[in-house]
Amino acid sequence: MAGLAAADLAAAYERCRELHKQHGRTYYLATRLLPRWKRRHVHALYGFTRYADEIVDRTDDLPPAERAAQLRLWSERFVAGLRGGPVTDPLLPAVLHTIATFDLDPEDFASFLRSMAMDLTVTSYPSYDDLLDYMEGSAAVIGTMMLPILGSPDPIAAREPARQLGLAFQLTNFIRDVAEDLDRGRTYLPDEDLATFGVSRDDLVQAAARGRASAAIRELIEYEVTRAQAHYAAAAPGIVLLNPASQACMRTAYALYGGILDEVAAAGYDVFVRRAVVPRRRRATVAVRALLTRTGTPVALPGVRKGPLLSESV
Repeated sequence: MAGLAAADLAAAYERCRELHKQHGRTYYLATRLLPRWKRRHVHALYGFTRYADEIVDRTDDLPPAERAAQLRLWSERFVAGLRGGPVTDPLLPAVLHTIATFDLDPEDFASFLRSMAMDLTVTSYPSYDDLLDYMEGSAAVIGTMMLPILGSPDPIAAREPARQLGLAFQLTNFIRDVAEDLDRGRTYLPDEDLATFGVSRDDLVQAAARGRASAAIRELIEYEVTRAQAHYAAAAPGIVLLNPASQACMRTAYALYGGILDEVAAAGYDVFVRRAVVPRRRRATVAVRALLTRTGTPVALPGVRKGPLLSESV
């Protein structure tokens, strides 16, 4: 990092911001509620995670071994930069600067990269414990990376809720993106859960093809929504443990990601009929409400709105 021109560092942060704006609309909106000086550091973390994800998932025309080689090479560049070596990558300078600024734990980044490498070889998870092992690197460490940037007067107490929020967001994505993940040859719904509800992987593939879930799949998704809500409940106390200037940002992210679960419920837990998206008007309303909410106010847990599946049982 020594000798890196200020213009090069600014360009790296801008590259991360562009990735964040393009691919992480919900979280990008929430990040805009942070003090200006903090935003670029959140962009840097997003850029790091997104670029690694793109090596794994946006190069489908390459064989897994070649994608693994690309991920390994990029990881080696990152480690070399951590050790003070020269960095020519378009976004890593911003990541390394953020790590140094907040004294972030490099092991969190190594754990994330290990989980990304798993996506090249692992296509399903036998149990939820197995999935949690993966999500430790893909999601929980994102919470611990973010915590020093957001700040907290009690970082020890805030650490586990931050981890839980990462898990909640990740599981929300898995629920919403079942069809997209199937296209990549993966399922993130545990095999034991599929078996409990009498659902096979072929059933999921067929449901994706016809754009409609069976009753058994909808029951499975409802179960996974309930599981995600438990992570949101465990994360909720952490919002008020953040520095006041960071609470509106995370209150917004919490409500909007939780809102995806509301949209899933409103569709009768059918994640194949349409992709669950929080409407733009609601996103704006949530952000404004978060700005106007008194610091220290507890967050509301994601609720389940009555959809077709629930209506049928009443």
